[in-house]
Amino acid sequence: MTTREKHDRMANAIRFLSMDAVEKANSGHPGLPMGAADIATVLYTRFLKHDPNHPSWPDRDRFVLSAGHGSMLLYSLLYLTGYDDITLDEIKNFRQLGSRTAGHPEYGHAAGIETTTGPLGQGIANAVGMALAERILNAKFGDDLVDHYTYVLVGDGCLMEGISQEAISLAGHLKLNKLIVFWDDNNISIDGAVSLSDSTDQLERFAASGWNASRVDGHDPDAIAAAIEIARTADRPTLIACKTTIGFGAPTRAGTSKAHGSPLGAEEIAGARKTLNWPYAPFEVPSDILDAWRLSGLNACKKRKDWEARLAAAESDVRAEFERRMRGELPGGFDTVIAEYKQRLAADKPKVATRKSSEMALEVINGAVPETIGGSADLTGSNNTKTSQTKPITPGGYDGRYVYYGIREHGMAAAMNGMTLHGGVIPYSGTFLTFSDYARPAMRLASLMGIRSIFVMTHDSIGLGEDGPTHQPVEHLAALRAIPNHLVFRPADATETAECWQLALEAAKTPSTLALTRQNLPAVRTDFVEENLCAYGAYELATADGEAEVTIFASGSEVEIALAARTQLQAHGHPTRVVSVPCFELFEKQTERYKAALIGTAPIKIGIEAAIRLGWDRFIGLDGIFIGMDGFGASAPIEQLYPHFGITADAVVTAAEARLHK
Repeated sequence: MTTREKHDRMANAIRFLSMDAVEKANSGHPGLPMGAADIATVLYTRFLKHDPNHPSWPDRDRFVLSAGHGSMLLYSLLYLTGYDDITLDEIKNFRQLGSRTAGHPEYGHAAGIETTTGPLGQGIANAVGMALAERILNAKFGDDLVDHYTYVLVGDGCLMEGISQEAISLAGHLKLNKLIVFWDDNNISIDGAVSLSDSTDQLERFAASGWNASRVDGHDPDAIAAAIEIARTADRPTLIACKTTIGFGAPTRAGTSKAHGSPLGAEEIAGARKTLNWPYAPFEVPSDILDAWRLSGLNACKKRKDWEARLAAAESDVRAEFERRMRGELPGGFDTVIAEYKQRLAADKPKVATRKSSEMALEVINGAVPETIGGSADLTGSNNTKTSQTKPITPGGYDGRYVYYGIREHGMAAAMNGMTLHGGVIPYSGTFLTFSDYARPAMRLASLMGIRSIFVMTHDSIGLGEDGPTHQPVEHLAALRAIPNHLVFRPADATETAECWQLALEAAKTPSTLALTRQNLPAVRTDFVEENLCAYGAYELATADGEAEVTIFASGSEVEIALAARTQLQAHGHPTRVVSVPCFELFEKQTERYKAALIGTAPIKIGIEAAIRLGWDRFIGLDGIFIGMDGFGASAPIEQLYPHFGITADAVVTAAEARLHK
């Protein structure tokens, strides 16, 4: 049992590593690590199941620092407990170019960082996804292989952000009882006292959302431990409100906003050393305290060894399936399944909306890939994300494969990221493309982290019709294409949709968005080709009869228009080729020779997309013709909207011939 004196010294190691690192960098947030050091010390020394020498073992507890500005808390913990990636030199290089110790924790920079946090509220929503993934895998593989907790540290900012309500209400509804949240309740935000802007009773709020909620002294280790013990046996998620002092130990800045986001200064740090009886040089941790921290890491690893014995004792097929899922590898034979499905499509030539094509592809995929977990933000019947294999996940019933996320687009996207980060599942979920605005911060973080979250976005243009301009996405494709490391797919028919799904599932380090139509589209790929042509990002769908005078580039629902325009232009004696462009990002990955050949030398280049022009000059040039939108849509039947906005084959032909006859 750790004495109070020893606990205090171990917590002070976090405090002084944090304030010294911030001081050396002349940048950072010392207040949270100083205030939350007692919470973190109790968690890491008494409860957290982890192994610094095997940091990615599947049944470890997850710790998410949702209040990512307090990153030195996490870096200090990782150094003190013995994670190889975070050395004392990394601590000294806090916030410097090339260091693992970035200003906010970044997934992939160092072992022990479970997710990228910084944008407030994302971490707690990620944690909901992690806790859900744990329950899903537990239902499949049992307590012997999957039985761990997700712990989160949040600040006032995380709880003010709207995404937090989406996250906690979903977690409460689903009774994710292995989710435990510590609230660093210090009453301070950047502007000053929290009372300047907020008077929410957070315990009542969490209780109303289906959580247990309790309050403790955040500087009393035994009280913190007792609250964790209760939380670990609860039948629902738990909030532990820990009353703390921001900048604990700083003689004049403790408890003030001045401790939040700037270095304390040499005089204040010297005063803190005196106040907390820490007579050591900057970055020095006395050997007995470092040994105590390292010993806590060694003690925690015994649970990993016990787990490995259970894994070894599992039936070979169960063990192989579990390990495959946790590696993130698709099942063997997946390519064959898709190829056989494409053969059927070539024979059937279905005329369906690509949202229906997506459902058809998912029926095949979900039968072949058992770890996919579907969902929708209250648009299941519109997004077509549910298949025969995906029965619902319910409160306390986690053996399903479909999440009813409710009208929580942002929380859904962030929870999906948490599921992906947890491992063992591949989440996909749907909403309307226009509501990618609500999900975009989490979609951006998926790209930043390099993880396979798949976003199904239906009703992708004015083609959705009568719901009108509030629901008709115009700039959204361009906005999503602007995100680095994000694949935006806009397939033109059922075959392209199947290929895009295959590519999204194979892109283990890149999230994908599938933009899908409400309106029916004819088959434009009528011959079976085993190769995935969408993998090129853009490919020639129809050749010109002779040397091309016109090349038409189009995506999705407008490929049909391009083909109709080609028929007219060629009848008028103008050889025309059509290029389908399902994915800008994959096109840019092709060789320069391929890209140049595909764009070609036709004097007239036309782009067609029922969206804004931004991005299309890559294909058609600055002087190219663009047939699309230059403003918002309108409320009317689709049959009226396309002619109204001039997105028709006749408009393409007229524009091309006007240019040809100059």
